[in-house]
Amino acid sequence: MRSSRGSNKNRLSRSVFQWRIIYLILSMFATMSAFFVAYRLWQEAESRVYIVKELDSRTGQGDSAINVEDTLKVIECREQNKKLSLLQAELDKAKKEGFVSKHLKETKGTDEKKKILAVVGILTGFGRRHNRDAIRKAWMPTGTTLKKMEDEKGVVIRFVIGKSSNRGDSSDSNISNENEKTNDFLILNNHVEVPEEQPKKTKLFYIDALERWDAEFYVKVNDDIYLNIDALGAILSNHVNKPRAYIGCMKSGGVYSKQSDKWYEPEWWKFGDKKSYFRHASGEIVAVSRALAQFISINRSILRTYAHDDVSVGSWFIGLDVNHVDEGKFCCSSWSSGAICAAS
Repeated sequence: MRSSRGSNKNRLSRSVFQWRIIYLILSMFATMSAFFVAYRLWQEAESRVYIVKELDSRTGQGDSAINVEDTLKVIECREQNKKLSLLQAELDKAKKEGFVSKHLKETKGTDEKKKILAVVGILTGFGRRHNRDAIRKAWMPTGTTLKKMEDEKGVVIRFVIGKSSNRGDSSDSNISNENEKTNDFLILNNHVEVPEEQPKKTKLFYIDALERWDAEFYVKVNDDIYLNIDALGAILSNHVNKPRAYIGCMKSGGVYSKQSDKWYEPEWWKFGDKKSYFRHASGEIVAVSRALAQFISINRSILRTYAHDDVSVGSWFIGLDVNHVDEGKFCCSSWSSGAICAAS
């Protein structure tokens, strides 16, 4: 009996000791947690103070309020904006009343740009000097007369050519020498001049011309076409209010699938079982509005080309809300009455 009572006392004392140890450990954890929470709260308070100070300094409150000189500058800017708004309103009114030319000079900062009616690119090649000279004598102004046409009629005309596959060879040198005398070339530095790359050359013409000149229209012409520039300007002026105009002698026709054919199309199978082209403008002369030239420029990397440039240009506008203008006066090969162009 005595031994059992002694053992019970020992058990009770051990149990009390264990609970005291547990209580001490829990107290230590509670104390540490309290210190941790207090430290985090202190850190957040410091962060809030910093953020508030930053907001005050950036919003112009507190110690960093703008001074009198800055305030006067703000007032002056507001006055200038009011004056510009009044001038713009007067300009819009003058345009509506017909007192301002369509080709008004527009100033942007220190750069002065003149809105022109059209950029005409005559696609030519190496060994075509005879064609270029014939065009210069027949319908394309030269020298100061070329510059006068740009200033007075808002029409820029340039021969368009790429570079030789052997950069800097005699072909490139001949073009450079010719351009030094005539100053009437648009040289595509990123294009290699080979016949089978004509569609890509046409695409690059629209892109480069858009970057160089701000025009209403961009017109591609072959170097065997004789053109009436005044008549062209009159036709284009009638379509200025059509922002997505695609103007040309519209046609369609069969797709040639035999390699022996002159107009062979390697990807003939893409045009369906009937092998017929969609509606597109003849490549002899075709005009696109600034909006369509911008579309070509923006999507240059994904617009594919076919064997012929006229089909390629037409394919770029399929699925778009484009105004196809079938202009009979652009039908150069047909010698139709009233045509403004003729193929040599």
